[in-house]
Amino acid sequence: MSSSEQHILSAFDRDLESLQAHLMRLCGLAETALVDAAKALEKHDLPTADRIIAGDRAIDALEDFIQTEAASLIARRAPTARDLRLVLAVMRAAHSLERVGDYAKNVAKRTRLIPQSAPVDGHSGTIRRMTLLVSRMLDDATRALATRDATLAEAVRARDLDIDQMYNTLFRSLFTYMMESPANIGPSMHMHFIAKNIERAGDHATTIAEQALYLATGTMPVDARPKADLHAGDQSGS
Repeated sequence: MSSSEQHILSAFDRDLESLQAHLMRLCGLAETALVDAAKALEKHDLPTADRIIAGDRAIDALEDFIQTEAASLIARRAPTARDLRLVLAVMRAAHSLERVGDYAKNVAKRTRLIPQSAPVDGHSGTIRRMTLLVSRMLDDATRALATRDATLAEAVRARDLDIDQMYNTLFRSLFTYMMESPANIGPSMHMHFIAKNIERAGDHATTIAEQALYLATGTMPVDARPKADLHAGDQSGS
């Protein structure tokens, strides 16, 4: 291999590393927004909710940057085989993380709509615990993609079932709560849509894990994703 070819390969490797570094940063922003949104809900912290809503622009901008850089990399370097799979996986993962940022923004928006005196009982604590689990899934899925760790990716994929089960339990509890008093209906519906946003964020973590599996093995999982969601439609709200 000539020195010029080695230089081209070295530059290409640096481009790939930079792309993955930006993806990890995007993951950190989306995770933080989601966790902070759950904390704002639990404490009815409206300034934090406002900060999350405004901060979604930074998540959108970074996702746009990653997509543009990835498209440019494909055009300039014409990667093949495994390198092309990596670039495509990063692009798809970036889109999933941007959606997680949207869900965090949705949670913050609905937090503003729930009166501080609203009777939401202990449901906000359950949502916070769901959010922490989803946050770990996002971190593990993105690391699995960066390190081509098929075992970690499979573990993330399996954990999506835990999120679905937590969501279903919460939904049943909220339904019972709504039946107790008409005053509970409005706040409980907001809590339901918030929980749905968190559950959908878990789905996107699983999608990133499946991209990691695709990158590590060259094929997408053939078995159906384990699900326990009672509600197939996306009712996450906006």
